[in-house]
Amino acid sequence: MKRNITISLLLGIIVSAVALYLAFRNVPISELIRYLVSINYFLAIPSIAVALLSFVLRVFRWQLILASSQRVSFWRAFHPLMIGFMVNCILPGRLGEVARPVILRKLEDFPVSTGLATVAAERVFDISLLIALFTVVLATVKINPELNIAFGGYQLNRHTLELISSGMLKLCVVLIAAIFLFTIERTKAVMDALIIKIPSLFFFATPSTKAKVHKTISEPVIRIVDNFARGLSLVKHPKKIVACIGLSLLVWYLVALSIYIMALGCPGIDLSFLEITAVMIIICFFIALPSVPGFWGIWEAGGVFALSLFGVATKDAAGFTLANHAIQVIPVILIGFVSAVITGINVWRVAFEERLT
Repeated sequence: MKRNITISLLLGIIVSAVALYLAFRNVPISELIRYLVSINYFLAIPSIAVALLSFVLRVFRWQLILASSQRVSFWRAFHPLMIGFMVNCILPGRLGEVARPVILRKLEDFPVSTGLATVAAERVFDISLLIALFTVVLATVKINPELNIAFGGYQLNRHTLELISSGMLKLCVVLIAAIFLFTIERTKAVMDALIIKIPSLFFFATPSTKAKVHKTISEPVIRIVDNFARGLSLVKHPKKIVACIGLSLLVWYLVALSIYIMALGCPGIDLSFLEITAVMIIICFFIALPSVPGFWGIWEAGGVFALSLFGVATKDAAGFTLANHAIQVIPVILIGFVSAVITGINVWRVAFEERLT
């Protein structure tokens, strides 16, 4: 286990370094350093404060989703959420999404499958809102079809954005369909009936063997399905859904505001709040691509692409994106680490734990 974790971490560091090289290989290091020195970092303080406030709202939203199956206090939800985001920043494979419900189980004896379902519900709110905002962006921001940035094996252009948007829309539809599949009593009853019949597939087996299959396969799977359905029971409460939509809007508004505040102290980034919001959405779409821990490199490439839509010079775009990325990620890592210390959670072990029940 320790060897696998070490290899994963080292691989993440190496790939992140390569990704950053690909993102900045056309920007002279001396110019990048001069730009980074010229930034007014005093504005990083309110920028970080606003960004962290968005995480507080994420906790409230997650509490609301969790409450449909079991009430969880603010701090019991806060620590797993921040540790989960920290894991996403330092390990590949977005392991933080799985680590969060695993940590919640350790703190609250909350079934992992139920917690995983609540995380999936959160992603539905985030993806749906980003797709809606992206539709507005496409309608209001003119994207030059000839604008193209090469990044590793990717060509970042309008077509890439549309492909990612289409993929996210399909994912959102699948997640919504799964939510209704697990929460509608009739469909869930059909699923349970099919799972119970699994032992009958072993028609050649003895009754004792079939009983063993029922106990070792059917019963655990039904338990996981039931727990997963509990995590998605939010759909039965329209008022909570509306509240989650409102919180999601506020979360992304604060993220955009955080970036906008930082932009005020960065030379060459003279954009309106709406334009900064468009930049944020485009970066979010690009980091949906398979990438490295913390999205280093692909975040910067997406930022340079997005800012170039508004005539920002490559040097300025690269410097601002790198500084803003660090300001958005480093506080999350630090707070996640503190949460791990407070709760006594072994992050490395939890990140690779696979038990679902």
